[in-house]
Amino acid sequence: MSDHVRLLCMRHAESENVTARAAGALPHARLTPTGHEQAAEAARRLAGESITHVYASTAVRARQTAEIIGHALGLDGVVPLEGLTEMHAGRLEGSADPAVRVRVLETLRSWIVDGDLDAAAGDGEDGHAVTARTVAALTSIAAAHPGATVAVVGHVASLTAGLNALCGLGARVWGGAAAARGAVPRAVGRAVMAMRGMAGLNSSARGSRQSSSSSTGPGGTTSAGPSPRR
Repeated sequence: MSDHVRLLCMRHAESENVTARAAGALPHARLTPTGHEQAAEAARRLAGESITHVYASTAVRARQTAEIIGHALGLDGVVPLEGLTEMHAGRLEGSADPAVRVRVLETLRSWIVDGDLDAAAGDGEDGHAVTARTVAALTSIAAAHPGATVAVVGHVASLTAGLNALCGLGARVWGGAAAARGAVPRAVGRAVMAMRGMAGLNSSARGSRQSSSSSTGPGGTTSAGPSPRR
């Protein structure tokens, strides 16, 4: 039996911070009614994946999404990990200013496309901090479940940073013309991705572009780039 682990990494379903278009980690934002429906749809689509465990960011919206998925799959509980939380925007936390959202997206693009991990949104976390904690979380999950398939519910920026370090996503994750427009990475923002490899290392990623921010939910396949909301 192979000890390669498969991590199905997905963004949380629609939440209050998404509809408010607020930037930052915002750990207490809850799922909207639409978000609950999206999470249930994601669970239906994941039913055939032989998932054995579900992990989530400690943010309420991620835990709620994971709990809905875990319950539907008949799994016993969700394991929260602080390392999976969204990038913290410092003094910009909670801002609904469109200029702040653009700044946050430019920061993420700098990390993934330009490889500039020194970039940060205001006085928030830089790419080194977010990447280090997310990689540590993902590799710890992989190390704990050799040969298994595990669902991981997190956030656009932190998951993208971690998966970029482990899977070498780079500029291709933005996709063609979308890169020029500064869109957020479709691979996590609208995706359920699989990461394979020994303890999550030297891994490749595949993604069916699925939205957790649009009306179709995490299971609604789309080819469009995601909105700049987390």
